[in-house]
Amino acid sequence: MRSVKIGGACLNQIPMDWDNNLRNIQQSIEEAKEQGIKILCLPELSITGYGCEDMFLSQWLVKKAQSKLTKIIPHTGEIAVAVGLPILFEKRIYNATCFIHNKKILGFYTKQKLANDGVHYEPRWFTPWPSGITKNIMLEGETYPIGHLTFNLWDINIGFEICEDAWRHDRTAYHDINKSVDLFLNPSASHFAFGKARFRENLVIESSEKLDCVYLYANLLGNESGRMIYDGDILIAQKGNLKARKRRLSFKDYQVLACDINFDAPTKTEIKIEEDFSKDLEEFGQAASLALFDYKRKSRSKGFVLSLSGGADSSCIAILVAEILRNGLSELSKEALGKKLGIDIKENDTRADLTGKILQTAYQGTKNSSNETFESAKALAESIGARFYHWNIDDEVNSYVSTLEKAIGRNLDWNTDDIALQNIQARSRSPIIWILANISGALLLSTSNRSEGDVGYATMDGDTSGSISPIAAVSKSFILKWLKYAEKDLGYEGLSYVNRLTPTAELRPSEMNQTDEEDLMPYATLAEIEKLAILEKMSPTQIFDELQYGFSDKVLLKSYLKKFFKLWSINQWKRERIAPSFHLDEFNIDPRTWCRFPILSSGFQEELTELDKR
Repeated sequence: MRSVKIGGACLNQIPMDWDNNLRNIQQSIEEAKEQGIKILCLPELSITGYGCEDMFLSQWLVKKAQSKLTKIIPHTGEIAVAVGLPILFEKRIYNATCFIHNKKILGFYTKQKLANDGVHYEPRWFTPWPSGITKNIMLEGETYPIGHLTFNLWDINIGFEICEDAWRHDRTAYHDINKSVDLFLNPSASHFAFGKARFRENLVIESSEKLDCVYLYANLLGNESGRMIYDGDILIAQKGNLKARKRRLSFKDYQVLACDINFDAPTKTEIKIEEDFSKDLEEFGQAASLALFDYKRKSRSKGFVLSLSGGADSSCIAILVAEILRNGLSELSKEALGKKLGIDIKENDTRADLTGKILQTAYQGTKNSSNETFESAKALAESIGARFYHWNIDDEVNSYVSTLEKAIGRNLDWNTDDIALQNIQARSRSPIIWILANISGALLLSTSNRSEGDVGYATMDGDTSGSISPIAAVSKSFILKWLKYAEKDLGYEGLSYVNRLTPTAELRPSEMNQTDEEDLMPYATLAEIEKLAILEKMSPTQIFDELQYGFSDKVLLKSYLKKFFKLWSINQWKRERIAPSFHLDEFNIDPRTWCRFPILSSGFQEELTELDKR
């Protein structure tokens, strides 16, 4: 019987960081050999990193990647390895996987289906290879096959799909050239999104059944280049059954999964399925903390600074930073984690001590701030070990207001100057918290969420100010749910304060009883409208038809729709300036990665007029 141990490795790579990338590749190969793996699949574009963007158009980068391949080949004795890199061939650049066995290149499989939706722009850099075509390429004086290839090792026919190749209806695997394939290798760079792992797992299982084969999938790992998070999924299925799965979202540099496959008797194949995250609430803390962990160390920053208001958004971000330590220490030693984070470790340091070494927080109060939010911020910071400062910014606010009042010859008041008086408070917090970040060499964390981004309920150069915006891709409704989960299930008791508060910007005088939902609409409704309008691309009337049966007050629903579309249209310029954010959900509103909308438009005037007629 044909029995071969195969495996996949996920790698935490960095665009154009040759030392890091080659080290992870080489070490994963050595570990695979120690585990007795004979066929190893590494992720897509693992030599360069997937996120090189327009640098892929630089021929020097492609040629350098090809030269780095020579440093991997010596490690492939007694093992076959698939490693991803860009290839320059006939004046075009292709996304390829080099298949190496026993220190010899066997050929280059080239990607045929290029991802060009959502966050992906592969046709900008790469040329799709035509199905069924094989040519020859000359490298270092040797000739190798390139194109649509299959190979045979240990009497096993091996075929390939690279990521998007498998997601299309006319997928590569269906071509006649793959009819006798026993094992498909799929090196991928598939970004994280809530629930996507379940869909991906089903794809792998169904592929193994439809293609009557063993299907091995290996994904990238971590926050590779700033916005995308890769979950490090490694999956192996055989003839419709999952045989092996690695736990995702690791803080390690790489992980290897091995599985002894009996190609002739599937019931004799070993089963190695690790428990994994199954719910959005679980995935969020792990994925976002991994993204922050990688962002800090790869940007070589000395820590994080956060304006901690005591409200939901900033509290959520504080916990995500604390989760770096909790999740990191669950996989790495204290010394190893400290080295990666660039902090000095003492023998008796607790997790809270380590949090204090990477996170500084500040409560910046005004006369409109409440004691409840101050206590919320202070209690949370102390509970997780973050350094906590507090100061009042009324003098700064009054200075700006009085200067302008003198210039224009009148006093500002809440009846006529509401937005201006709110915004100046938020903006006055920005310069001083930036000073703290600058003197610390730290990243300033922006606290705006996706719901605020939808409708512009955020002050530009105020709460949008920062180096990175960790929660800009998730809704306020989700954040409120996650905070309760984090208190109850993750044990962050310091969240008990914020979880009792009604969300409010606290920018108007207390007697005006300002709340977020009074200013906007119920967050749950905003999330429903957002999904239909932005993800599903529905018109105002289509959304009304979809939601009206859940509303007893149809006039109120129309008012919410009008507010959403009007505010969405006039606030595109704000979304253009949101700090880099992580892609976490199935969609986001970052125009640089997912949702493009004109800065100037009609504002849906005709469509909203049609809504009145419903």
